[in-house]
Amino acid sequence: MAPWGASILVALAFVALVPGPLGVWAAPTPSLQDRIEGAFFGALVADALTLGSHYEYDATVIKKAYGGTISRYMAPGESMGGTTHGIGWGRMNYHPGQGAGDQTDYGEYNLLILEHLARRPAAAASKRIELAGLIPYWRERLEASSWGAWRCTQTKRTMVQVQAGQPFSSLGGMSNAMSLRHAAAYAVFDSEADIVHAARTTMFTHREEEALGGGEFFGRVAFRIIHKGLKPRAAIEQVASEMSSWFKDKAKQGIDKFQEASDPSKPLSGEEFKDDLAITSMAKLWDIGKSEPIKVGKASPTEGTLPSSVYIILTYEEDLAAALKANAMVGGDNAARAVAIGLVLGAYHGASAIPAELKSGLNAWRRAERLLRKLPLLSKASKGSKELLGARIRARREL
Repeated sequence: MAPWGASILVALAFVALVPGPLGVWAAPTPSLQDRIEGAFFGALVADALTLGSHYEYDATVIKKAYGGTISRYMAPGESMGGTTHGIGWGRMNYHPGQGAGDQTDYGEYNLLILEHLARRPAAAASKRIELAGLIPYWRERLEASSWGAWRCTQTKRTMVQVQAGQPFSSLGGMSNAMSLRHAAAYAVFDSEADIVHAARTTMFTHREEEALGGGEFFGRVAFRIIHKGLKPRAAIEQVASEMSSWFKDKAKQGIDKFQEASDPSKPLSGEEFKDDLAITSMAKLWDIGKSEPIKVGKASPTEGTLPSSVYIILTYEEDLAAALKANAMVGGDNAARAVAIGLVLGAYHGASAIPAELKSGLNAWRRAERLLRKLPLLSKASKGSKELLGARIRARREL
């Protein structure tokens, strides 16, 4: 290297340490570590923001209760009399053991998988998730009084099956409700096939293909954002083109609705409750034979959750916090959408893009961060970051 070459490298290292005019030309691309952590914490933050309005199906009620829009984490039913309106089941507190900054059952499941991965011995740390190792811990966590969140029907059904000694290969029910739980897996696996296996295996309480495929869909999308640098829309379109026609159609439905809602010439773009109207329009009414039909676009079935999540992702692609808050304001089973939206946009923007108040207010943040950084890919990245920082400090001293 020429004598001046080393000086240039030292100067560049120094520039990286000092904020200045050079930083205004372009926002830094998130590092691999930042994207992996963003996928996990994006899912958790998005979920925690829905805790207050989870299962409230009336967006006008949520807007009035929150004084326009959500600005902080809220306890279950906070500002709504302590309950939410789960259509067909009436008003109740679905998460009686949780408080502001805690998770719904969707977020708790992602924490459970993180804990399981972090508990595995070093020899198994990078191996695929297997039910023989996961289910004993799942049972321990779900049966503990510390699980303050809702236990969904499929979880309860699977618990009965496990207690009866049913083979793991036949566990679960035929619900078409997507329940994405694998957000921590990106800190373990750098293979898309392994991520797909994790997405499907962690949803062992479900056997219905639309639900399992929905987890796979968003799992693949986040993977390609993290490892291939794709933007969300490109990743969504690419993954959809490789899956069955049902998933192609659902992704296209979300993309088409985004385009309609963002077109100033279309009536939808000017509506006060634009996101609510867009989401409720993307799936049929589901007559459950109780008090009133559920608007499936706002509920947990994948036929509504997938296109609705795609719609929110594309509408707020460049504003992570706005996306997570907008999803919470729509209501319904907003937590089902939240984990998918937070996973994808968190992977795109990185954990560093999550606002400070949402980091500090998330009750699981510090513990989850410690556990996440024990996992193989982040453990290596953390070591590399320390070495790079040391090199930059040494370079600065030489100037």
